[in-house]
Amino acid sequence: MTKMRIIVSGGGTGGHIYPAMALIKRLKERDMIEDVLYVGTEKGLESKIVKNAGIAFKTIEIRGFKRKLTIENVKVVELFLSSIRKSKKIIKDFKPDIVIGTGGYVSSAIVYAAHAMHIPTVIHEQNTIAGVTNKFLAHFVDKIAIAFPDAVDQFSEKKKLVFAGNPRAQEVVNIQKNDRLKEFNLTPDKPTVMIFGGSRGAKPINLATISALEKFAATDYQVLFVTGRVHYDGVIEKIDKKYLNCANIAVLPYIDNMPEILPDLNLIVGRSGATSIAEITALGIPAIFIPSPYVTHDHQTKNAQSVSKVGAARVIAEAELTPDSLFKNVDEIMGDKKLQSEMSEKSKKTGVPDAADRLIKVLSDLVNK
Repeated sequence: MTKMRIIVSGGGTGGHIYPAMALIKRLKERDMIEDVLYVGTEKGLESKIVKNAGIAFKTIEIRGFKRKLTIENVKVVELFLSSIRKSKKIIKDFKPDIVIGTGGYVSSAIVYAAHAMHIPTVIHEQNTIAGVTNKFLAHFVDKIAIAFPDAVDQFSEKKKLVFAGNPRAQEVVNIQKNDRLKEFNLTPDKPTVMIFGGSRGAKPINLATISALEKFAATDYQVLFVTGRVHYDGVIEKIDKKYLNCANIAVLPYIDNMPEILPDLNLIVGRSGATSIAEITALGIPAIFIPSPYVTHDHQTKNAQSVSKVGAARVIAEAELTPDSLFKNVDEIMGDKKLQSEMSEKSKKTGVPDAADRLIKVLSDLVNK
């Protein structure tokens, strides 16, 4: 089996970084890496995550264009050109067999530079709506790996497209049900719904949940309410103390190593980022998505719709989120085991549990071409 020297680049948000890290992890598990280098920005989230993982890391300076025509965009162009020059030096020194970009402005320079130096290139698009960087790079790369079938329409270069899924899915698919619910004073074998607005939390989801706790307290299932660290203190102040001491409600700021707890859940309520959907569908967990309306091109809504249209999830628009709509949808699913089973099966069918291996095949085929 051919071992590869690989450069990976992706940054800005966890949605770009975690699939890249999952790919690297799987390549190492299969003993397919001779050496790996991650290229990011010093100020980006990737700097902390990649360094903490002990992966070689180099930085370039680059920024995204402003949507309006401004003098600042002149500086952005200058940075892009200088980042390409630095990227070429990085490539010349490292001598990769292939370069993959997983999104974010930082990947544009290193992937474009690799193309200019006739090195095989791949981009990975996690969302149904392609990002600006990947739309730009699509014209130059050898292959475009997509995580949602609905993303096909985002690219004119149809011959380059490969459906791979999101590598993050393969990281969680083998996690087994465990007793982590005990850590939160909940019962491990009791039906459980988790309500979670992302790592930072989501105020509208938190407020709706707080107001619905009176009804949740009277149900025969458990509620794991994860507020996000930023909102936790404010949430605790708003909750009637009797609900904080309720046997079937747990309120937490965050859960470390969140994927470990997923197999213990019967239903997840939360945002519809690409990574979350990859994890949820890999394990076949029914979901109620409340897409963030604040993301570029409203891509979370499109992500959620791609899962809900096959019956694997429900979608509540944030503008239509109320304590009653939240409780009604949760209670209908949690109170119907047949519906849960049907949603779970449909969710598994939309998931791609071998996503990392699919993407690795794309890389390997190009290197061995």
